Amino acid sequence: MQPKIFSSPGKALLAGGYLVLDPTYEAFVVALSSRMHAAVTTLKKLTSGGQTRITVKSPQFKLGEWTYVIDTNRLPDMDLSEVSGRKNPFVKSTIVTILSYLRPSTSYEIVITIFSDSEYHSQIGSTPRSSSNGKRTFYYHNKPINDVPKTGLGSSAGLVTSLTAALLYCYTGDGFLTNQRQLDTLHNLAQVAHCLAQGKVGSGFDVASAVYGSIVYRRFKPALINDLVALEPARFSAGLGELIDKTNWNIEHQCCCLVPGIHILMGDVAGGSETPKFVTKVQKWRLENPDRALSVWTALNESNMGLVASLTCLEQFASSNKQEYAKLLEYLDAHSARDISASKKPAIQLLKDVVSSIRSIRKLLKIMTVESGAEIEPDEQTTLLDNCEALDGCLGGVVPGAGGYDAICLLVSENSIKKIIKSSATLAEFQHVHWLRLLEQRHGLIEEQASDFDGLF
Repeated sequence: MQPKIFSSPGKALLAGGYLVLDPTYEAFVVALSSRMHAAVTTLKKLTSGGQTRITVKSPQFKLGEWTYVIDTNRLPDMDLSEVSGRKNPFVKSTIVTILSYLRPSTSYEIVITIFSDSEYHSQIGSTPRSSSNGKRTFYYHNKPINDVPKTGLGSSAGLVTSLTAALLYCYTGDGFLTNQRQLDTLHNLAQVAHCLAQGKVGSGFDVASAVYGSIVYRRFKPALINDLVALEPARFSAGLGELIDKTNWNIEHQCCCLVPGIHILMGDVAGGSETPKFVTKVQKWRLENPDRALSVWTALNESNMGLVASLTCLEQFASSNKQEYAKLLEYLDAHSARDISASKKPAIQLLKDVVSSIRSIRKLLKIMTVESGAEIEPDEQTTLLDNCEALDGCLGGVVPGAGGYDAICLLVSENSIKKIIKSSATLAEFQHVHWLRLLEQRHGLIEEQASDFDGLF
């Protein structure tokens, strides 16, 4: 068969770290050009009485193959095991979730191949391999997937989302590509599968971005999935159907992309430690200082949404005043965030609003850092981000997501990216920064051209 291929993007939580855990607040999630791909390469209907056999391959990694034999009469089978004893909780949970929801009467042999773009993992010791037409290049490792360091761009959410799409296609077709209600169903199923795999209910922003793209996101209430998980196994399928088909999740996912000519520039901070679990410290701070925490979070939410509003104003200006917007970008190319902030020129007020919003977000995250003890923006990152404000073409930046030492995220003009990368390479203050060649994505889940993957199967 001609492969049917779906892909989902990675993400960066630009504004809304920690607040995204609370349904009271919103967060700005930017989808990134690193994608996880799921290709259906075999779909065969089996004769009556046969058991469904689903194989998920990940040829870029050693031992990257997981096969499950499923008796559809025994669903949900939470004890489902891989035939060779290999473990992949994200693959297993996605299969269990989709089949428990669909409860199919027909058995199939299904083979799905996963491809992971290079930005998701460290490429040390890997070998590139390209498709026949050269449009796709993936990196192959001689280690199992769990032994290859990840970069924190949301590979598990992208895997679960694209695999959910591939499995739904096998059983019900690809209506979710054009039907919003079916896409919402896919999203909710992916959220359940991802939570089951992790053993906890997260905020869900990574799955939401993998499905919907760059969005302003408000989460679902954790009780929706916690109550499902608490059910006896015999009631899981019915409870899952009720949750997916008859429950309003009250999620918000408003499309919000960066404006023309302005891009994200992600920096991987070499030598930076993995982000520890800061959430516990922040929650402790909130419990012990409820009034103070509410004041800080209210102000932080206003600053986060102020950034979204300032970017929206820029987008509207770009659409209605193309020539003046081009001049604004030319000014940004030649000036830094510090220059913009100090300028008295009324013509650049839209840029000043963005710079001001980013600075306000950083100021409040620094307050949380000091008062909670969670190293959200530690001093080393403060110094690095302050130095970024001196780079021409840069509007400022933040430590994305939950913060920590291992990454920074800048907003920069498109024309300045090469200049920033080149000039910072000679500056001592940037010696530990490796810039990632990523672009923001407006769209989340999409179908890919199968011909671009010829020669890889």
